[in-house]
Order: sequence, then structure tokens, then C-alpha cells
Amino acid sequence: MTETIKKQAPLILEEIKKANSILLHCHPHSDPDSVGSVLAMKFALEQLGKKVTAIQGDNEIPEAFAFPGVETIIKKSYGEIDTKEFDLFIILDSSTSEMISFKTPVVFPESMKTIVIDHHINNAGYGSLNCVDASYPATAQILFDLLKEMGIKLDHDMAINLFMGIYTDTGGFKYSAVTSATFAAASELASLAPDFSKTISIMENSNTMEKFTYISLALGSLKTYFSDRFAIASVTKSQFDSAHLDGENYSPSEVSGLLRSVKNFDISICLIESAEGKVRMSSRSKDPVKFDVSKLAVALGGGGHKSAAGATINLAMPEAIEKVVKTAKELYNF
Repeated sequence: MTETIKKQAPLILEEIKKANSILLHCHPHSDPDSVGSVLAMKFALEQLGKKVTAIQGDNEIPEAFAFPGVETIIKKSYGEIDTKEFDLFIILDSSTSEMISFKTPVVFPESMKTIVIDHHINNAGYGSLNCVDASYPATAQILFDLLKEMGIKLDHDMAINLFMGIYTDTGGFKYSAVTSATFAAASELASLAPDFSKTISIMENSNTMEKFTYISLALGSLKTYFSDRFAIASVTKSQFDSAHLDGENYSPSEVSGLLRSVKNFDISICLIESAEGKVRMSSRSKDPVKFDVSKLAVALGGGGHKSAAGATINLAMPEAIEKVVKTAKELYNF
């Protein structure tokens, strides 16, 4: 447990105790760290007797996320709720306020305090209270330490959600940010929820033919640069439309993660044009010390981790590819 957690835990608990109605949210195109963290926090707050509302955010939560309590998440985005109904908003796994919603400007009413809990390196701390520690590989691992420090008793359902957040955001415990503390947390969570493998199995074996159509489109577009060390796969809006697919339903990280396994690729990129002039980027690095992709993401208006990061580029696909390649060349001296 870091000093950040020890210092912030009592302050966060104090704000929670003062609150009457608390809001939680999943970030756009939510991943298991976002959903699992939200659900674990929701259970913790309810354990403290609080009224809690959790919203799905901009996009529907994938059916494959069969996490305990997922059915209690309300299918609304930030712009579809009355924020004045809440006196506290706990913002999880969102490096900037824009990560709360892409659909609408994010404004916090003066009556609503905000607590930001996150592990992204580019999080500058935009809440009334901030618990940001980039040494953690997942927000779920921060919550594991934070909730214990706050005196919350972890149960089976909380453990499953925290475990899934840690498991996925570490790439199955493969990424460089994983430490012995990560394994210790996972071990304790697994002892509380020994059936965790069932949830992993459901998540990893719920692919659809449509998803493989998307992946095939991306792989079919693969181009390499800088002596095959830098790879970009892309899918345009017109390709999605021709295949009768909605690009908003797919994550570029599914392809960038797959490409990272190619021996020669130092950096792997996937670009999705889910709407005209809006390209979502996911980047992966095989050597995050030498090729820190968070720098590329930040330069393009996004953020993330050294080994995995993303951004939204408001350009048409050809211009977006050109910008990514040019920026990478400047950053990494290819």
C-alpha cells in the first residue's frame, strides 16, 4: 500500500460519510477495470448504508461482462441524468473529465463534490479530492488497498469485480507494472471468490461472428512502417457500414493487443473510424521503457499507460494515420 492511499483513504471516507446520494459511472467503451471498480465501490458504499446510483456511461456494457451486480447499473450516460440529484460523484478509472462522456460536455454542479480515483499517468487530478497513483497497474488494485484501509469488509461479489479489473488491466498479469503486491491482492481476492475462473471463462469465450468480421477487416488493412517495427491496422466508417457493423460497439484494443504478439512489432496500433472524422486509437508496446506509448497517446490528445494507451483523433482516417506515423517518428526517432 502506497503513501497516497494511506493519506487519501480517511479523507475519502469522510466525504462519503457526509454524502446522501452518490453517483458512479463507467467510462466510454468500458473495460472490466472500469465496470469491476464501479461495482466493487457500489457494494462498498451500500455496506456503509449509502444511496448509490451507477450509470453505464456512453456505451452499453458488453454482455460478456457477467460480473456480480452488473444488472444494477443504469443504462444512462452522464448527459441523461440530473447531476443536481447527487452530492458526491466518485469518478473511477477516468484520466480526464472528458473520459466521463464523449457525448456531452461534462460539467460538475457546485453542489456536487467529486472524488477522482485512478491509475493513469496523465491524470492531473481534476476532482475536489484526488487519489491518483500511477504505480498501480489497475484502478481495481487501488480500490483493493483503499477499501481495506477504509475498513470495508470485502465479500465474494466485491472480490470477483476487483479481481476481474486487475486481471484484465494487467493483461493477465503480463504487463510491466505488475508487482508482487498485485499477485498478493489477486491471491486474497481469489480466496474470497474461488469461482473467479468461471467469470473469466464467460468473458473470454463470448465472441461473436460480427466481432471476427471486424477483426478480419482490421487485419486486412495492416500496414507496417520503420522497417516493420511499427504496425497500424485500421477500419474506416465505410468499411463498418458495408459490413453492417456499428463501429461504436468495437474496441481497437482487441486488435492492437493481438498485433503486439508479432515478433517484429515494437509498437502496435489499431485505428477505428466509428463516426465520420472521429478515429479511436489503441496502442500497445512490447518494450514500454524504450517505447512508452503513453507519450504517443498524450501527444494525440489522449493518455494511458507506458505499455497500453489510447486517444481519439478528430480527423478522417487517411489524415489520422499520417498524423500517428509522423508523431511516432518524432517521438521515438524511428
